[in-house]
Amino acid sequence: MTQLSATELEQLATQIKAWGLDLGFQQLGIAPASAGDAQAGLDQWLAAGFQGEMAYMAKHGHRRSRPAELVPGTVRVIMARMDYLPPEAEPPAALLNEPDTAYIARYSLGRDYHKLLRRRLQQLADRIARQFGPFGYRVFVDSGPIMEKPLAALAGLGWQGKHTNLINRDAGSWFLLGALLTDLPLPLDEPVTNHCGTCRACLDVCPTQAIVAPYQLDARRCISYLTIENRGVIPEEFRAAMGNRIFGCDDCQLFCPWNKFAQATGEADFLPRHGLDTPALLDLFSWSETEWEERTRGSALRRPGYNGWLRNIAVALGNARPSERVRKALQGQLNHASALVREHVEWALGRQHKP
Repeated sequence: MTQLSATELEQLATQIKAWGLDLGFQQLGIAPASAGDAQAGLDQWLAAGFQGEMAYMAKHGHRRSRPAELVPGTVRVIMARMDYLPPEAEPPAALLNEPDTAYIARYSLGRDYHKLLRRRLQQLADRIARQFGPFGYRVFVDSGPIMEKPLAALAGLGWQGKHTNLINRDAGSWFLLGALLTDLPLPLDEPVTNHCGTCRACLDVCPTQAIVAPYQLDARRCISYLTIENRGVIPEEFRAAMGNRIFGCDDCQLFCPWNKFAQATGEADFLPRHGLDTPALLDLFSWSETEWEERTRGSALRRPGYNGWLRNIAVALGNARPSERVRKALQGQLNHASALVREHVEWALGRQHKP
């Protein structure tokens, strides 16, 4: 790409944001090639051991906050957000009061968001190249050591709330982020101010008290970590608090006042598949591994594996209404090949037999 003047770069930035909207993003912003002060917070988080078994969080050192070291030549990061909350007849929060129904994090009800956002960002890069010539770039969607939320905050897409998720004043927090690292010296956007104020709804509502202080999340206590990233035993101290949440947890978003401004997605790929927005726990527990493979193909639900899937549902069944059907389903897995599954099934049966 030939060298552009300051005016031409301003025009290019405006054009990129317009193209982003055409491609289905709700907002784009431009950040510097550094996450600024976020590295110090990450270092403290790692030192406290809050990452649990996610050793990859420390693997790349300070490159997480310095995209230019990850992709040489990077001078800007184009951050994009896309709403994912599906329109539903029943409010998601109401599902938490239905112990025989599984609650699945809303972002994972449809197709895998990684591929969708990556494809759209690639299309954005292709448009830029067609219009202005070849340029250096690389697309990231949870696919590399990039501090997406701090960079998105620097790009003006929102602020990191006390639950550590990004919040947009006009759209809440039900959105996903993608990054396009580039060598284009585009004009920077201005960060927005924090509007959490004295609110502590997310801290108070967290089922396992994983938000140990404002802006500090202990992943080892977080249901999202326990049901997705954790490959081993779920500590007993958290099982009852998990309720019917079998994949992820949305409580800190469900009860955030800013989400009254959230808009339902118009993306077909985010719409629930296989009735996963209101599934019966017993139906999901009955899936064979072959059925699980078929019904989670192209979905984020594959992350914990089939045994992790059964482990999570077994815990939820332990928290379900006592019934003979639930007990029979659990007894049917007492001899499962996986010791991990057996342990959680035995716990669940103990809960079901309690008066």
